[in-house]
Amino acid sequence: MKRSRAMRKRKNSPGAEMLPSLYDLPVGRTATVNSIQAEGITRRRMMDLGLLPGTRVEALRAGPAGDPKAYRIRGAVIAFRKEEAHQVLIDFKGE
Repeated sequence: MKRSRAMRKRKNSPGAEMLPSLYDLPVGRTATVNSIQAEGITRRRMMDLGLLPGTRVEALRAGPAGDPKAYRIRGAVIAFRKEEAHQVLIDFKGE
């Protein structure tokens, strides 16, 4: 997977490896949530929807311009806009 501007360092980990965001997950692929960088009400909404570190997420489909994207999270299909999806860092290890 090529690196994009969306790849960010792990929060509070100086020099940590770069991680892709949920938005970078190709349709048909599965990954594990590493961390949520969002704050406030957006973070709370994501957590209420079951998006927590360790949760497996599958990218199902994308809108016409790639935005929004639909994901399967804990059996439910949920769509996130680009700005929201970039705030969720994922891990492909073991996928």
